[in-house]
Amino acid sequence: MRVRRAVVLVLPGVWVLGVVLWELCRPSSGQLLQLLAAAPAIACAGTGRRQCVLLGGVCALLAMLPFGAVEPAAPLGTRATTCGAILAVVGASYLTAGRRRRLLRELARSREVATATQRVLLRPLPSRIEGLTLAAGHLSASEGAVVGGDLYEVTATRHGVRAVIGDVRGHGLPALGSVAALLGSFREVVHDEPELTGVLRKLERSQRRQLCERADSGQAADGAAEEFVTLLLVEVAQDGAVTALNCGHPWPYRIGGGEPRPGPAVAPLASVEPLPPLGLFPLPDALPTVGCGRLGPGEALFLHTDGAADARNGAGEFFPLEHELAAAVRAAGGAPSLVVAGVREALLRHCGGRLTDDVALVVLRNDPARVPAQQPSPRTPTPVAVMPRGKRGSLR
Repeated sequence: MRVRRAVVLVLPGVWVLGVVLWELCRPSSGQLLQLLAAAPAIACAGTGRRQCVLLGGVCALLAMLPFGAVEPAAPLGTRATTCGAILAVVGASYLTAGRRRRLLRELARSREVATATQRVLLRPLPSRIEGLTLAAGHLSASEGAVVGGDLYEVTATRHGVRAVIGDVRGHGLPALGSVAALLGSFREVVHDEPELTGVLRKLERSQRRQLCERADSGQAADGAAEEFVTLLLVEVAQDGAVTALNCGHPWPYRIGGGEPRPGPAVAPLASVEPLPPLGLFPLPDALPTVGCGRLGPGEALFLHTDGAADARNGAGEFFPLEHELAAAVRAAGGAPSLVVAGVREALLRHCGGRLTDDVALVVLRNDPARVPAQQPSPRTPTPVAVMPRGKRGSLR
């Protein structure tokens, strides 16, 4: 960055010096001096309006001076025309640079507003909830977007800690409407419904209502009738019992536990066939929740969307998610934020920084608070009054 800025600062001066030296060595009756008009434009585009005006004034003066020994002076009219052309370029560049700066300020403000709005929609997770340490990461396939078609949320309720992760059909900004509807509904009903099945049915109704509203307003895109979302609901009770309800979403990984192996164990949480994605078919009358055992102290769940598992490199090879997750866990020592960062860096390295789908990563680790043992404070013995031996018999 510093090298680029230095080149931009030096280039206009080098341009002027080159034109003047060429005119001194090989006089062209001032015709070559017309190239001086490019210097203020370069300075204005790269450095700012003050440098443009200053350099433009210098170039205008140089255009009026005679150069060369063989041809001592060009006609005055030619030099004045060159000077006028340089001043015209300076004025146009000055106005263009002012408009460019205003547009850049407006763009910066728009990005700030858009980022704040998207952060409210897909808000950052707290670092800790009810004995669970959390970390999350998101990558959007749309350039400049913070939120895309993936969604996640973790909330503490009286029924336990409940998490949702999903992937709306499509990616990037067009999927924001469905993401907002699902997240808003989840944040509301997750506290009221005692079972995950009730939460899922409320989410289905919310998605249908959102699609109907889009169709009534004429905003439904082609193929909106086939819009669906893969969804995974996870509940971690106070005793560590894990319950899940899966609608076409990849099963998460359990980190830690399992059979002995070098380093932390990484294995799929379950292998049960999930339900169809939400929106393709109506939900069945009976919704089978899956019991996934208990999440012991130090164990974690790694939730992800299919954008991570389906990512490919230039050779068409899929991203080895389980292998890279195990490597990230070994390198990070199980810290959720470092695990997410390690998988994210490995994914971007595998794809060369070019994603074709949104990616969401969430880690929930059972990390109960450790209260340091309190040292028992030495007790001061209570003083006991001792009666003089001669007066003990006087007490009745």
